[in-house]
Amino acid sequence: MGESPVHLTLTIDTKDPIELGSFVGMFTSLGNEFERFIKESHPDLKDDANFFVKEVRAGSTIVDIIPELVIAAPFISQMDQILIAEEFIKRWGVRLTKLIKGEDGPGQDTKNALKDWADAVEAIARDPDGSHTLELATFEDGKREIKAAFKFSTQEAKSARRTIELKKQELDKKDSADHRRVLMVFTRSDINNVDVGKRSGELVLIEEISQKPLALMYGSNLSEKQIKHEVREADENVFKKGFVVDVNVQIKGGKPVAYAVTHVHQVIDLPDGD
Repeated sequence: MGESPVHLTLTIDTKDPIELGSFVGMFTSLGNEFERFIKESHPDLKDDANFFVKEVRAGSTIVDIIPELVIAAPFISQMDQILIAEEFIKRWGVRLTKLIKGEDGPGQDTKNALKDWADAVEAIARDPDGSHTLELATFEDGKREIKAAFKFSTQEAKSARRTIELKKQELDKKDSADHRRVLMVFTRSDINNVDVGKRSGELVLIEEISQKPLALMYGSNLSEKQIKHEVREADENVFKKGFVVDVNVQIKGGKPVAYAVTHVHQVIDLPDGD
């Protein structure tokens, strides 16, 4: 295959041995995300969106990976190869960071994508003190230079795993939502927590469904976390905010009595006077 001027290096540092399925899952998830990245950002290269493992080195598990496009697309200059790989590393880092922080982000909207992210972090999340580092390295005149890198630890992997599980639950709830992407505004707020599926002390108005404010329920832990953040910590008054949400309407006696929010798409500032 020859010496490639561009390749990725995955360093897996763990105290305990890695279960084989989790080890394979790391590479599968990385390959699947790279394939999605190429299809979305460089569709002309979609047939070359694969990886080759060049070498596995001793010590910590260190794996050198060469993108197929480096080999199969000679019409791409070395500089463009570097830029494509650097763009991928940055995207990988941004998306994992959002999962670690419990935030919404691109690449989290399908069960297949969430499975890949779960596979990416599982081995490190299970280890008492592990880390996962993905680097873009280039070689020129025999010298190795790091162009981009992203690293996460055991605690960060555990945080990402929790977010992924919440998002999986959210997708399950979202599939059964009665109304999608409706505007919800608060008429009464409450900073206290409430169990998922139980009525809170809050009232909200969704004019698309009813002209009467109804009790708010949380259909998922993640939706509660996002809304409570705005109620407790946002700089602006929550009554000046609008929430674009998916909801299930709770009915009693043939009339709507509560809204169970299953997904929060967006939080917007309402125009003055609303």
